[in-house]
Amino acid sequence: MEILADILDAVGNGTKKTRIMHRANLSHKLLVKYLDQTIKAGLIIVNNDVCRVTEKGHTFLKEYNILSRMYLRLEEELKDRMFEREVLEGMCGLANRTSSRTTKLKR
Repeated sequence: MEILADILDAVGNGTKKTRIMHRANLSHKLLVKYLDQTIKAGLIIVNNDVCRVTEKGHTFLKEYNILSRMYLRLEEELKDRMFEREVLEGMCGLANRTSSRTTKLKR
């Protein structure tokens, strides 16, 4: 999905395939593959070699950006919770028992 979003971003208000390839940092082979997918999905239309994002494409990109930001926030939240868990385990001595138990199992 990230490549599709990169392509839609690269298309902007309309551009040719070569510019999309450079802006999205894709090889020609990948551009052809993913551009075909975006066209079939109705996210982009092509007229006279100029690609344009459809209304559906704009909606996809908007929702993708929301989801992407949400995912990053959740990832950070998970890191914070894992750190808090390590602190709590350290406070009650569980961290040492877990690591010594793991060491015994490896022997």
